[in-house]
Amino acid sequence: MRLGLIGYGAIGKHVEAAGLENIELVSVLVKRPRSDGKLTHEPERFFAHRFDAVAECAGHEAVRTHGQRVLERGADFLVTSVGAFTDTALFDRLLAAAKANGRRVILPSAGIGALDILSSAAVGGLDSVTVTVRKDPSAWKGTVAETLFDLDTLTEPRIVFDGPVREGARLYPQNVNISAAAAIAGLGLDRTRVVIVADPTITTHIVELEAKGAFGRFTFMEDVAVSEENRKTGKLVAMAMVKSVRQLASTLVVAA
Repeated sequence: MRLGLIGYGAIGKHVEAAGLENIELVSVLVKRPRSDGKLTHEPERFFAHRFDAVAECAGHEAVRTHGQRVLERGADFLVTSVGAFTDTALFDRLLAAAKANGRRVILPSAGIGALDILSSAAVGGLDSVTVTVRKDPSAWKGTVAETLFDLDTLTEPRIVFDGPVREGARLYPQNVNISAAAAIAGLGLDRTRVVIVADPTITTHIVELEAKGAFGRFTFMEDVAVSEENRKTGKLVAMAMVKSVRQLASTLVVAA
């Protein structure tokens, strides 16, 4: 399987380093010029290659700029920056491109678990879904949270957002893409609640997911180590992306 990557940071580098069986990394599209033979900052050079799948690891703008072209060039598109789909027109455009070209938009589990349970429960009907994201104050620097609190002097947890995922994922594009993935798997971006917390008492990222519906009720909690490359994301995101890419070419698929 011929793979392309968009982005070469905390996620992309780990996908390359994994050396996945039956997968050839053909090219990597980056923002700044690089000397490595597979890396290019020129979209035309990148899209001159033929891919079976392209994995986005670069942020919302990459989804907006390159997603449709990936699909129209005949490749599946794996999206980690799911929060980009708070833009309904973009989401619809990419789904239409996927259908027209016989390809798929794939939303990897990435930084959140339990999407298999949630999407299964959605078949029978859901009543409520709440995602709570807790990260230390440094993870919220460079976001609108800085206008709400002095992040450097926080001594206790503070809620920086409580509302629908569509708005929360738009306001915090680098931090809560996981909430958008949960929303699309379940009740949708407008009916799924996200609670975002700056918590100076923790050094990890804690995500809680609670859902109720015809199936009953479940709760899920993960407490993950922070990525050394990017404090806004957890180590689990890169690991999960490696798993998702591996399964594209694997004869055994678990938790599809």
